[in-house]
Amino acid sequence: MSVQLAMPKSWRIDTKPHKFCPGCGHGLVLKALGQAIDELGIQDRAVYGCDIGCSLLSWDFFNVDSIQTHHGRTTPVITGLKRANPDLVGIAYMGDGGGYAIGSQHLVNAAARNENITVILVNNTQYGMTGGQMAPTTMPGQKTETSPYGRDPQKTGYPTQGPEMVAAITREGAYVARGTVANPKQLKGFIKKALENQIAGNGFSFVEVLSTCPTNWRTNAEETWKFVEKEMTKYFKVGEIKVPEPRHEEGK
Repeated sequence: MSVQLAMPKSWRIDTKPHKFCPGCGHGLVLKALGQAIDELGIQDRAVYGCDIGCSLLSWDFFNVDSIQTHHGRTTPVITGLKRANPDLVGIAYMGDGGGYAIGSQHLVNAAARNENITVILVNNTQYGMTGGQMAPTTMPGQKTETSPYGRDPQKTGYPTQGPEMVAAITREGAYVARGTVANPKQLKGFIKKALENQIAGNGFSFVEVLSTCPTNWRTNAEETWKFVEKEMTKYFKVGEIKVPEPRHEEGK
């Protein structure tokens, strides 16, 4: 007797398995997002935008309205769609290059304006699709294609602390967290809270996700998980960084 497992409504069966490299963390992040969409019942309202880079391989991943944008421009595209139709649940999905490098001005200004959208940024400490060059998130001492002797903070600066930056410039209604593919249950919870915060109309919601890239890290399974669980978390602290204060009705 054959057993068929029901696929979540928001997932497109014809695009499985995903197109990412073996061991890539994008699949885990997208799974968490898909589960959050289904649990909140927002499939018909969600609009998903993805950036150029490895994240572009998710353009047809979900059975929701989707758009692939120019590199670094996912945040303003989703902002425009949300402003045109406030009933939508706008989701901007990108890598650390799309959010902290070419798209940094859009991320910063959308956060400062408290745009009512949700941004999910995948941090794998290097530029994955173009061969593993140094990125804004590359760790001190980490070797990449463009830092073969290890990143020297005295010459190239320290890794970008994205969620901490966003938390500092957003208003009280913002939700900011950093999750990891090493803890999918917690990650789904963060993403779900970010979407709920947008649905409530509180404003900007941002989740950074620590992710894996064994292809460019040139690591085996044990080394890959050691890096994401032990090394990355020394600098990038996992947890909720900014949570909206509960709203109290006057007189209560």
